[in-house]
Amino acid sequence: MNSPSIPTVAERIALALKRHGVDVIFAQSLPSAVILAAEAIGIRQIAYRQENMGGAMADGYARRKGRVAVVAAQNGPAATLLVPPLAEALKASVPVIALVQDVERNQADRNAFQELDHLDLFRVCAKWVRRVISADRIDDYVDMAFTAAASGRPGPAVLLLPADLLREPAPPARFARNSSLGSIPLDLTRPNDNLIQDAAERIASARAPIAIVGGGIHNGQAVTALAELQELANLPVFTTNMGKGAVDEYHPLSAGVITLTGPRSLGRHCRDLIDDADLVLLVGTRTNQNGTDSWRLIPQTASVIHVDVDPQEIGRTYEAIRLVGDAGETLSALCAFLERQDLHRRRANRKHVEALIAAAWASFEDDRRLLLDANKSLLRPELVMVELQSHLTPDTTVVADASYSSMWIVGQLRSLKSGMRFISPRGLAGLGWGLPLAIGAKAAVPQHPVVIVVGDGGFAHSWAELETLVRCNLPVIVILLNNGILGFQKHAETVKFGRFTSACHLNPVDHAKIAEACGCAAMRVHERSDLSAALDRAFNGDGPLLIEVMTSPDAFPPLSLFAQLEDVA
Repeated sequence: MNSPSIPTVAERIALALKRHGVDVIFAQSLPSAVILAAEAIGIRQIAYRQENMGGAMADGYARRKGRVAVVAAQNGPAATLLVPPLAEALKASVPVIALVQDVERNQADRNAFQELDHLDLFRVCAKWVRRVISADRIDDYVDMAFTAAASGRPGPAVLLLPADLLREPAPPARFARNSSLGSIPLDLTRPNDNLIQDAAERIASARAPIAIVGGGIHNGQAVTALAELQELANLPVFTTNMGKGAVDEYHPLSAGVITLTGPRSLGRHCRDLIDDADLVLLVGTRTNQNGTDSWRLIPQTASVIHVDVDPQEIGRTYEAIRLVGDAGETLSALCAFLERQDLHRRRANRKHVEALIAAAWASFEDDRRLLLDANKSLLRPELVMVELQSHLTPDTTVVADASYSSMWIVGQLRSLKSGMRFISPRGLAGLGWGLPLAIGAKAAVPQHPVVIVVGDGGFAHSWAELETLVRCNLPVIVILLNNGILGFQKHAETVKFGRFTSACHLNPVDHAKIAEACGCAAMRVHERSDLSAALDRAFNGDGPLLIEVMTSPDAFPPLSLFAQLEDVA
């Protein structure tokens, strides 16, 4: 009787991925031994065209799915192209595992083909990096990678896999491993009762408390707990760019995204509500520059309570009462303690706060209407967002590229439910990641619509991935805003220097023809009536569609930096 064959290290890796709930791997066939083993047991390979984009696809998948995503690449130049998306995942707290092939063990430090010091390469952009050298510990290392990616503040982990190791037989692990570690948050932690009791008392007794919520709210069940807190404490809720979608923005206590405070922004009309706050509850936010209007947002006289899973983020800029723990667990506990408080003051002030928020939304809509009425001959991005809003459902995922595209979706669209997903690369805000983020999100929720808003400048970084979404049958709706310029660069240089460089104007490009060459249906839109028809076709169709909208080069989002550009708009 023949004894069963011992699986190779590559096969053991594939089985471990399956155990952790991985059903998709973003790769380009390498490491071949791993990809072949993964496909043999039903793990789907989505083959990207370039590693930078593949890493962003894994990022989008992880954000939308709420699970650890896996990307794979060859050593050398391919590995270097994973650095940018892993750096974005590190800054944005996204759990991604990179499986990177390395040179064979007996070839190390001999200038083997495409040999590079991958340990040093990835240390700056990952939470955890290891090179596996022993076949009998492969399960240990895979589990360590998932633990690193999914625990605490989520982020990327890297496993370096020598090519010869992958072909080696892997003896059974000495200690069996059966756990599935692919969900986030991996560990549900919260502060002690005394700290939560103190926070509850402060919220109950505050004169004018507000909440500002960041991207950390989207992990686990935190949005459900936030919705309960908003209603129970009668608490006005603002979000950062990454926190967009945390609350239903049609709720009377939802004041939208506060990070845009320039002319015609909702944030400008809500500013009095923030300036009057005597207590600010921060949840899952890095208090970064964009999230705080260059750290000018929170009143110096307000006390701060900060909920975050990363203790280093609490007190970074604003001294705060520290509630270190998972946002969902902490907010749920906070609700339980608030139920024991006298909330008369909170209830008594609710109608007044609701009236202020309703007036702010109404003023924002009036400003937008006047702007569009004054520019009827031009298709402005604000108008595109008005038309897009009418096509959204609560289950639509809205993705944006960096720069202006992100600002248009967070500042012009409204979330239809608590937990609706708006995804943009705000960790490092690199151009070009919008389309691959959308591809990854669509792979995560193929049953729901995914729409991406991208500018012509950013789209040039990633348009090859149109072939990927066609080949992999991932029907994303692409709205391309073509204004013929690098918008932020031109407008920011104009503000700072009174002129702009020659790089800011682009040659005309027919992106619809590029899409059609990749097998993706496309339309070019110049009129509002055509835009509405194109969106109808996109949301009612089965396949991908690129809608290239020819927009005004004079339009810019309401950033405070651009207040003096009003005469240009």
